[in-house]
Amino acid sequence: MTTPRGTQRRAAAPAAAAGGEPYNILPIHDLLAEHPSLRFPEVRAAAAALRAVGGLRPPPFSQWRADQDLMDWLGAFFGFQRDNVRNQREHLVLLLANAQMRLSSADFSDTLEPRIARQIRKKLLRNYTSWCGFLGRRPSVYVPEGDPRADLLYTGLHLLVWGEAANLRFMPECLCYIYHHMATELHRILEGFIDTATGRPANPAVHGENAFLVRVVTPICDVIRAEAESSRDGKAPHAAWRNYDDINEYFWRRDVFDRLGWPMEQSRQFFRTPPDRSRVRKTGFVEVRSFWNIYRSFDRLWVMLLLYLQAAAIVAWEGAKWPWDDLLSSRGSESKDTQVRVLTVFITWAALRFLQSLLDIGTQFRRAFRDGRMLAVRMVLKAVVAAAWVVAFAVLYMRVWNQRTDNGQWSSAADSRMRSFLYAAAAFVIPEVLAIVLFIVPWVRNALEKTNWKICYALTWWFQSRSFVGRGLREGTFDNVKYSIFWVLLLAVKFAFSYFLQIRPLVKPTKEIYNLNGIQYTWHEFFGQSNRFAVFVLWLPVVLIYLMDIQIWYAIFSSLSGAFVGLFAHLGEIRDMKQLRLRFQFFASAMSFNIMPEEQQVNESFLPSRFRNFWQRLQLRYGFSRSFRKIESNQVEARRFALVWNEIISKFREEDIVSDREVELLELPPELWNVRVIRWPCFLLCNELSLALGQAKEVTGSDRRLWRKICKNDYRRCAVIEVYDSAKHMLLEIIKEGTEEHGIVTQLFSDFDGSMKMEKFTVEYKMTELHNIHTRLVALLVLILKPTKDVTKIVNALQTLYDVVVRDFQAEKRSMEQLRSEGLAQSRPTRLLFVDAVVLPEEDNATFYKQVRRMHTILTSRDSMINVPQNLEARRRIAFFSNSLFMNIPRATQVEKMMSFSVLTPYYKEEVLYSKDQLYKENEDGISILYYLKQIYPDEWEYFVERMKREGMSDINELYSEKERLRDLRHWVSYRGQTLSRTVRGMMYYYEALKMLTFLDSASEHDLKTGSRELATMGSSRIGSSRHDGVAGGSGYYSRASSSHALSRASSSVSSLFKGSEYGTVLMKYTYVVACQVYGQQKAKNDPNAFEILELMKNYEALRVAYVDERQINGNEKEFFSVLVKYDQQLQREVEIYRVKLPGELKIGEGKPENQNHALIFTRGDAVQTIDMNQDNYFEEALKMRNLLEEFNRYYGIRKPKILGVREHVFTGSVSSLAWFMSAQETSFVTLGQRVLADPLKVRMHYGHPDVFDRLWFLGRGGISKASRIINISEDIFAGFNCTLRGGNVTHHEYIQVGKGRDVGLNQVSMFEAKVASGNGEQTLSRDVYRLGHRLDFFRMLSFFYTTVGFYFNTMMVVLTVYAFVWGRFYLALSGLEDYINKNTSSSNNAALGAVLNQQFVIQLGLFTALPMIIENSLEHGFLTAVWDFMKMQLQFASVFYTFSMGTKTHYYGRTILHGGAKYRATGRGFVVEHKKFAENYRLYARSHFIKAIELGVILTLYASYGSASGNTLVYILLTLSSWFLVSSWILAPFIFNPSGFDWLKNFNDFEDFLNWIWFRGGISVQSDQSWEKWWEDETDHLRTTGLWGCILEIILDLRFFFFQYAIVYRLHIADNSRSILVYLLSWTCILLAFVALVTVAYFRDRYSAKKHIRYRLVQAIIVGSTVAAIVVLLEFTKFQFVDTFTSLLAFLPTGWGIISIALVFKPYLRRSEMVWKTVVTVARLYDILFGVIVMAPVAVLSWLPGLQEMQTRILFNEAFSRGLHISQIITGKKAHVF
Repeated sequence: MTTPRGTQRRAAAPAAAAGGEPYNILPIHDLLAEHPSLRFPEVRAAAAALRAVGGLRPPPFSQWRADQDLMDWLGAFFGFQRDNVRNQREHLVLLLANAQMRLSSADFSDTLEPRIARQIRKKLLRNYTSWCGFLGRRPSVYVPEGDPRADLLYTGLHLLVWGEAANLRFMPECLCYIYHHMATELHRILEGFIDTATGRPANPAVHGENAFLVRVVTPICDVIRAEAESSRDGKAPHAAWRNYDDINEYFWRRDVFDRLGWPMEQSRQFFRTPPDRSRVRKTGFVEVRSFWNIYRSFDRLWVMLLLYLQAAAIVAWEGAKWPWDDLLSSRGSESKDTQVRVLTVFITWAALRFLQSLLDIGTQFRRAFRDGRMLAVRMVLKAVVAAAWVVAFAVLYMRVWNQRTDNGQWSSAADSRMRSFLYAAAAFVIPEVLAIVLFIVPWVRNALEKTNWKICYALTWWFQSRSFVGRGLREGTFDNVKYSIFWVLLLAVKFAFSYFLQIRPLVKPTKEIYNLNGIQYTWHEFFGQSNRFAVFVLWLPVVLIYLMDIQIWYAIFSSLSGAFVGLFAHLGEIRDMKQLRLRFQFFASAMSFNIMPEEQQVNESFLPSRFRNFWQRLQLRYGFSRSFRKIESNQVEARRFALVWNEIISKFREEDIVSDREVELLELPPELWNVRVIRWPCFLLCNELSLALGQAKEVTGSDRRLWRKICKNDYRRCAVIEVYDSAKHMLLEIIKEGTEEHGIVTQLFSDFDGSMKMEKFTVEYKMTELHNIHTRLVALLVLILKPTKDVTKIVNALQTLYDVVVRDFQAEKRSMEQLRSEGLAQSRPTRLLFVDAVVLPEEDNATFYKQVRRMHTILTSRDSMINVPQNLEARRRIAFFSNSLFMNIPRATQVEKMMSFSVLTPYYKEEVLYSKDQLYKENEDGISILYYLKQIYPDEWEYFVERMKREGMSDINELYSEKERLRDLRHWVSYRGQTLSRTVRGMMYYYEALKMLTFLDSASEHDLKTGSRELATMGSSRIGSSRHDGVAGGSGYYSRASSSHALSRASSSVSSLFKGSEYGTVLMKYTYVVACQVYGQQKAKNDPNAFEILELMKNYEALRVAYVDERQINGNEKEFFSVLVKYDQQLQREVEIYRVKLPGELKIGEGKPENQNHALIFTRGDAVQTIDMNQDNYFEEALKMRNLLEEFNRYYGIRKPKILGVREHVFTGSVSSLAWFMSAQETSFVTLGQRVLADPLKVRMHYGHPDVFDRLWFLGRGGISKASRIINISEDIFAGFNCTLRGGNVTHHEYIQVGKGRDVGLNQVSMFEAKVASGNGEQTLSRDVYRLGHRLDFFRMLSFFYTTVGFYFNTMMVVLTVYAFVWGRFYLALSGLEDYINKNTSSSNNAALGAVLNQQFVIQLGLFTALPMIIENSLEHGFLTAVWDFMKMQLQFASVFYTFSMGTKTHYYGRTILHGGAKYRATGRGFVVEHKKFAENYRLYARSHFIKAIELGVILTLYASYGSASGNTLVYILLTLSSWFLVSSWILAPFIFNPSGFDWLKNFNDFEDFLNWIWFRGGISVQSDQSWEKWWEDETDHLRTTGLWGCILEIILDLRFFFFQYAIVYRLHIADNSRSILVYLLSWTCILLAFVALVTVAYFRDRYSAKKHIRYRLVQAIIVGSTVAAIVVLLEFTKFQFVDTFTSLLAFLPTGWGIISIALVFKPYLRRSEMVWKTVVTVARLYDILFGVIVMAPVAVLSWLPGLQEMQTRILFNEAFSRGLHISQIITGKKAHVF
């Protein structure tokens, strides 16, 4: 296993060539090949176990060969594809070999351990056995005791079924059904059954070439495809077609075996497809588009909120000081009245249960016809029983009051009736009491839910449908207690706040308003003199806020508990380089403790090892022991640490985030020059020597005292010893050996050593002269380091140094004779001392000069080097890495024993590597990507140029001309964008890290010593020595030597450090698959991206690319294949490894999860990490991966984790202020938010993509995402839902992180938020959310709601509160009620709204988004930094951004639930510095923000005109401030966050462009960005596909626009204070006349404007004349005043918009009349022009203000400014040419 790499490479070539067949990781077809992985006995054992086919009946359908194995045997019998068999054979061998490697026994025999095969079979088939139990069937797996071959056969069969199932992998129980029958057939073959029909040995029902694909997979896939096509691209209602989940849940039915049979017959009902009406419809759940889903899924939450509201209102109504005064006191009948009134909550509760039962019937009735009559019976029964309870409670309650009224007081008869009511209530709450009991003993509940006994099913039948998922979800008691405390405290605070500050203050104004009489309305009042509507208006915003404010309390509580958990996890203890310096020695020990494998104690039990680890960690963390002393330079540990640390620093250099000089300051030099101490990095030793000199000068006393003082600081001790040893070695090296001078210097140092040994140094030498010696020594070093060496000057410097040491330094003066006798002077001075005795090493002796530079640095540095490294990213990464090693991180195992894993990245058509053209292409402001990046990352550009020069670049222009250099430049740019090459580089760090760790695991002390020495001899030239540093992660064991210098000695004469076995080990432990869906098409089109993907494969050996290949066969038919390719380093070309045929086109549902799913069969290992294409990784983080994988073996609560959550760092935050807000928001969500969800709340799911999945667990449970069209648009979230529902556990780990890119421009951010909000809208309708809402216990359900769909729902509630408040004030003001109330009541109802408005404003400003940010930043960066960051964000209009994004979430979430229309929005991953045109912003934000803001603005303006509060300016401001802030944010944000948003000239041009777009008269295939009409059609498309309730709700919402007219016409002078309904009806004549005029003009324009233009003009003149005449007549003969003209516009314009909005709902009918539809389009166009003018007006005014444009630029790009970004040059395009 330790063959040198070179011999391996030579030996491998013929073998591979001979084998011929391409392979992925292991050449299993040729076990004699010279491949490092085949040297492992475990691999040979696994392959040998599969070859054990002796005694099996040969397959009758194909030629059997002697070299075939069990997988071939299964393939031949059951008709699996050849490449599927090859793929799964390697998969199984790797699983078996890796599992055997992990066994602790040291027996390396070539036979497979039987328990390994058994364990893997059990794990893979656990879901299948569970499914069999659920359906009451016996599993078809019959394995005799101690028969590993049977285990392998059943495991192999499962993998073959899974590997060829294509899209059926999304349906795990469908696969269980198929496997069940095939396993039965396998058993019959193994047992030698005879087929009764033929009398011959039994064979499978489905056999022959590709039979499994053709006869089993394709028919079911055809059903899925037909259903998906009938969904009309997801626009049909979800209830109208079956998605993946419906078809999968068909296999949860007990009668599925009778309904489908085996082999499955195409004639069965299941296989009928749309439009066949007799086909199978929805199964298990019906997704219905309605807001009622929020109530239906989370009914327990709403019951709690509504019952408390009712009880609190009743208690508050009585006006007692404290609520318990009434509720608990037994005094007086008033208290008793209140207590009885509170009992009405039971009537409400029963009514809410009745509502729930009606909703169940309304949404699920389609299922009832198909899922059996029992479901329909239960639904009806539940509704009847709920209704009976409502009636019963109502009757009992009425009887209590009747008795009380009859007796005039609380008599015993009344009490008796009340007791009857209470008995009924007790019976009613029995289920809830039972639920609480089971909550307290969760294990009982879990056991009951998981059993498949019919009696248990019968008992739970009433409460919930029988479901295969969602059983046994309760957590352990300890976790239960933790999250219960969290929620009990939160709810206590919320309800106290609501009672005292929301409900009670409203009681007094409510009573006063309710009791008002004789109200004078200013309009025609339909409902007489009732004040109920006024009370409703008063309460509505308060109730809305009451219903949503748990969200605010959740933000506060989760932030505090997140900080608490973070503190205990030791986050943020090392925040910067300063703190790292203080703990660097412990850091070195911590790295050895955590990164290096644990030395296993033989037979040590679990608890002692846990305790030992805990104690060692404690010592490291708090420096209890001087353990770092053990790391002195003779220790193996120190050498390991040095190799790892230096490798990290060299990776920093490759990434250009540190300079060459910083590398020298940061790295740990190896043991050279006989230095006796560990040689800490220079940045730790800086200033230490000068401080030691100062101490030596001041201290009077013995050597021991001085040394003790110096040794108090360990770095100081090391610096002194190192400089002394280095000076000694250097002087002896530059002075010729054998010369007299050499002897003198040797003798001098000998004297020093002797003196120090005798502890007489301070006596024999003058400490005051040390400073002089220091100065002379520095002067000598400066001369040695000069590029041109002047030997004469060096000789002079040596002479001066000698004089000082010999003449001045010694305490007692010595004569020349004494010096000669002691060997300290020339015996015969024939020439000057040191002349002809100095020989300097050659320039290419990099080691020597590097050591001299280090010595010079230690001697001269005076500052503390806090700023090393300078780059912020490098400092952040070092700080995070060092801090993480002090956290609670599992101990590592050896790489050989670690769990194997894969990384999977889905890729479509995004950038792989920026091309030369993209680098230089300028936007309209004259900015290219390259120029922009050079400004944003000036230090990194400088380091890149420095690296290029070191690699031989003579002139900077070579970067732009020479091919190789240009490629380096393209890499530099691409590694700073969101490109595939960045992601691949990051993920291949796993490969490099594991290679290095494998070497360190097995390296002896001698290996390490020679290794570190040799690395030093490579000199500083090694830093980034490769031509492709950034790209070449290491190539094959058989290929050219690794171009990364990482411990590889390609360029050195010494034999390689790597022994060769590392490559074999790492290939078995790690693979990286990129699912490049359209790579085949890209190759066919010669797309540059295809070339770049090939280049990536060339540079990274462990990289595999999976793609879908289309092949045309006879005519129009196509065949589709899943293909895996790699780059063969010997053949120097891409080779195809596997080609598995698919049952049809890949994309049936959502494309991304299906792309992931097809590539999943090519992944390997026990775990898979899903990585998105905008992510990155870091070498130092990759070192901790094997620690992370150990988490799968630890219990968290009562379960081991199935998904390991990984922390993310958003790397795009430095681009602009907007990117900073986004990354701050994201960071607090992916750190603090996820931390709290995992612990204590236990509801973390899977959000986004760096999480690590237990691959074998998910492999049998539907994969790592869901793919149904539209409903699963947020595909990855559903993997978490699925995991939790199937009993998985999700944890979160913050000691490891990956990088993540986020959108950086407002439009990109808005598109992303729209996508997420729409996805949440669809989740709200989904079965997964419904099941989690019902199956989780009460407190976890609350956690789940408020962190998923509830967050979006509550954001929408905030906006609705603003609407309710503003419309309510509008109603009160214009009806005249407000005036009347203010005059006739003592209290102002404004005070009651204070608390509500404050809460609503808090949310709106994004403060509850900001609180988690502040707390997380305080934890990780310090409180002052956090507060300063927060203040800076506010100054940069963060609140405007958060208010704006609230509008985006509300619009898309609400619209998706009402009408659908969710779609994948490609947000683009580019750099945004360009100005967006107004037309583009208008298209994006007109409907979501602008129109809503204009509506609210109009209401607020009218309220200012007519409301009584407007008389008091302060009251008006306080009441409407938050609403005005919302209006201005929604209108101005797209301009504030748009570069050059307030540039007058740009805005002028933009408006012209907007008008051109509006008036563009479309044509065929015109796009919405070209024509207003096309955009308008697209924007209203959701109304075309919405359902009946969507249309009705849309009309009801649009009716509000008619209220303006009704309210305002009575205020016109012409109305003459009349309150008749006729005033309103007559006002419609104006709208009618306007409509007639418009139609007339349109008609004459079309008819005459071209030929008889005079007639068209005449008609126009008549209309204008008539209008003027009408106004004159009105002025003369009525009380009409001219100002009425403008006021009436505010009345009639909203009415017009309302008419247009309603017309769109009836679009299909109105389109039949061309004239009517044309008029609608014309009016709609005029309205959009009007809206555009209103939006642009304030922007135009602001553009006029001087200095505003500069200020906006500074706000937008401030973060970059602080790093030297000359953005003013960027924006104006006046580029400073820096080349």
